[in-house]
Amino acid sequence: MPPLPVILDVDTGVDDACALLLAALHPALDLRAVTCVGGNAPLADVVRNTLTALETAGRGDVPVGVGAARPLLEDPVDARHVHGSDGMADLGMPAPTLAPDSRPALDLLRDTIAAAAEAGTPVTVVPLAPMTNLALLARVHPEAFARIGRVVFMGGGVDISNATAAAEFNVFHDPEATAIVLDACASADVPVTMYGLDVFYDPLVTDTHVDGLRALGTPVADLAAGLISFHHRRFANAGATIGDAGAVGILIEPDAVVTQRLPVRVELTGTWTRGRTVVDRRDWDGHLVHDPHGLAPAQVDVCLAIDGPRIAELWVRTVRGEAS
Repeated sequence: MPPLPVILDVDTGVDDACALLLAALHPALDLRAVTCVGGNAPLADVVRNTLTALETAGRGDVPVGVGAARPLLEDPVDARHVHGSDGMADLGMPAPTLAPDSRPALDLLRDTIAAAAEAGTPVTVVPLAPMTNLALLARVHPEAFARIGRVVFMGGGVDISNATAAAEFNVFHDPEATAIVLDACASADVPVTMYGLDVFYDPLVTDTHVDGLRALGTPVADLAAGLISFHHRRFANAGATIGDAGAVGILIEPDAVVTQRLPVRVELTGTWTRGRTVVDRRDWDGHLVHDPHGLAPAQVDVCLAIDGPRIAELWVRTVRGEAS
């Protein structure tokens, strides 16, 4: 099979950097572009971290677009308490020599999606961040959005949350954006998969893996080891999730995840639940008789279970240079 064309939309972050390494290095994927958005760190840090990860991977050919610095409505927040003061594990890496593409993220998304569609190989867009850029694309360039082959986003959760008692960080950061993207997918008939917190924590990389990576001494292995080791120290455990990288991993090994197509909405007004992904798991249509809302228009392939060790090993093999 030819490599799958993909675009990553990131707020790089430790686990976004893990995802970038996987997408940039695995031969099953054709990384066409990366777009940046404020989220885990402020936008300038996100852009620097993204360029650093791609330069370390030897992928200076991948264009990087600078996108939205803040959510559509909310004041921006960050997650540097999770990812470090620089957003990428405070590894003290030198500034990248790469520069962003001259096109802003919206234009890069539009052009890359159009080129792939015209070549007969529609691109898979993988938002690993607040979906502000994708929401703006849906509003400003709806014809381009409709030509996306598939959206696979890291966000939300059925039963698990983190930013608040109800909401996962990416959706919490810009709930209107997620709602707009889900509606746009429904309207344009773009398939959409939700890789949420129910599976996010399961692919774990251990101290033993880190020791093996450090022993290689390559730039990619050193970066990968530093990222994982940072989370081992920060959370005082011997296994760190590769997080967002799992959403990339299931593109390569789709049978490692169990999904169910379910209606999904985003709560936008709840005092305690704003940003929650409301996943409808009712199994009897009779309940709809008294439901004033009806079913959500967005039918989403929701990830419910994953073979975590398999996806973790896929990532480790790839950053070791052993992917095939």
